Amino acid sequence: MDAWTGPTAGNWVRRIIFGVVLALVAVVGGTAFRVWQVARENDRTPADAIVVLGAAQYNGKPSEIFTARLEKARQLYAEGVSKTVITAGGKKTRDNFTEATAGARWLTKHGVPQTATLPVGEGNDTLRSLRAVADQVKARGWRSVVLVSDPWHSYRSRTMSEDLGLEAWTAPTHSGPIVQERSTQVRYIFRETGALLFYELTKSPADDLFGTTMG
Repeated sequence: MDAWTGPTAGNWVRRIIFGVVLALVAVVGGTAFRVWQVARENDRTPADAIVVLGAAQYNGKPSEIFTARLEKARQLYAEGVSKTVITAGGKKTRDNFTEATAGARWLTKHGVPQTATLPVGEGNDTLRSLRAVADQVKARGWRSVVLVSDPWHSYRSRTMSEDLGLEAWTAPTHSGPIVQERSTQVRYIFRETGALLFYELTKSPADDLFGTTMG
């Protein structure tokens, strides 16, 4: 009977590769689950400020996606979640308005007093916009924020906000084009999973990986 010589070098390499692939699948799958899980949250706990993350605007008119976020923020304000709504987001080179200004104008036209709005028109991605927001929040002695964005964007924006020293929870919109079709939802979950993992690895926005709209 031949003596057992144990795994060969080739077998060890295959086992290591299999283990690495399995770990990657677990990390990606776990992150995707958290993106989906946090997307379902709708926390109306009172906060120092409601923060609406910017989206496209056209000469001062918010896009359909941005409008859905602003409407959710308006509802939260009406429910007394906070006395201040911060609108975030900068502008492209040729734009006349920042996303923040367009958002604040929409809110005042729909019943939110101008004195209750605080546009922070800096940053062309989620991370840089939230950095500017965090500076304004801390300058006023505030600490807690409830974030309003699309459901699939919630976990990443909350993670970034917490890294910036804010107490953050999420109340995403559940209306608008991003949440209407299942195929769109799946696509955004995968995109946000990649963007979040990229951020966790580099602490940088995912512009180079997914384009500037992902942040």
